Amino acid sequence: MPQIFGDRIVLREYRDSDLDHIRQWVNDPEITNTLSDNFLYPHSKYETESFFRMMVEGKSSNKSFIIAVKDSLEYIGQIDLYKIDWKNRFAHLAVVIGRKEYLGKGYGSEAIRLLQKFTFEELNLNRIELEVYEYNERAYKCYLKCGFKEEGRYRNKIYTKGKYRDSICMSILRSEYEQA
Repeated sequence: MPQIFGDRIVLREYRDSDLDHIRQWVNDPEITNTLSDNFLYPHSKYETESFFRMMVEGKSSNKSFIIAVKDSLEYIGQIDLYKIDWKNRFAHLAVVIGRKEYLGKGYGSEAIRLLQKFTFEELNLNRIELEVYEYNERAYKCYLKCGFKEEGRYRNKIYTKGKYRDSICMSILRSEYEQA
């Protein structure tokens, strides 16, 4: 898998040194409360290691990268294309900044833009889509900044902290990426 270089970050392969960083955020509710229900329950060390081994050994159908500091290659987070539909030319996007000191500083936006370039110019896909919870305002604004458009909402799809919330469907098309 190639490394993709940006101004401040690089999207790179998984490395053994990344496991400790993943273990630090995977059970941290400040990070996981905006992620999928895969993080509803605590992850054991074994579960995290099993996932990590699958990624290191290339046994996933996802196109997954570590988001790392460009100069040191130190772990910041992860970004994935998953459920890739090669016939219809689209994929789903997932991203997490797993180190709190890097939140809100534009690293997620830079990673998304790099992945868009890879997706549209190298993989020749036509669409990237995602879901974001309505209460995750930081991510929603980030996606808008990266050219994603809101397509609709799954009303009351998410139950969290005693109430139902919407999940917002967003996407960006290759033509929109090219115009930006």
